[in-house]
Amino acid sequence: MTDPTPLWLGRTTLLDAESMHRFGITLAAALQAGDLLVLTGPLGAGKTTLTRGLGEGLGVRGPVTSPTFVLARTHPSLVGGPPLVHVDAYRLQSALELDDLDIDFARSIVVVEWGRGMLDGITESWLDVQIDRPRGGRVVAPTDAAASVARDVAADVAADVAGPDDADEDDLDEPRTVTITAHGPRWAHLGVARRP
Repeated sequence: MTDPTPLWLGRTTLLDAESMHRFGITLAAALQAGDLLVLTGPLGAGKTTLTRGLGEGLGVRGPVTSPTFVLARTHPSLVGGPPLVHVDAYRLQSALELDDLDIDFARSIVVVEWGRGMLDGITESWLDVQIDRPRGGRVVAPTDAAASVARDVAADVAADVAGPDDADEDDLDEPRTVTITAHGPRWAHLGVARRP
């Protein structure tokens, strides 16, 4: 018997940054220790905004900011739940380097930005979260994102340095398409999980 498919699973269009944040709060209610989310999308797509929402929904100590310069940041729970570990895998080359961060996957909820393709041997279940954003009248998918990374790095770093309350020209409120795909036995009860 499978549970009804949750509203957050599949493809969703979110209208602005506040919607992305609220989506993270909603998604947090479905998570437990041992869960892994892999966030993929171009710079400025909303990966950290989604993670801020997850942090708020999980009741962790904040602020949740991009871990670009530290690779991983742990946010302990303020409500007796599991910690949120936020990883930026952009500079990592392999699953071995991700494993070298010595993250307690079993007792944490782990969010890995730029982690697609780095899960070999790390875990058997995860949520793949693809965030696409429009740019120049079209949606930027990961292949397009690779071509635009160099141009966007300065804007992303400036946003991290300025802080989450400062507006970033590259992170204007515009619709994002979020697609969540469940993988592995943790999500089998939904009847939609793909085998790794």
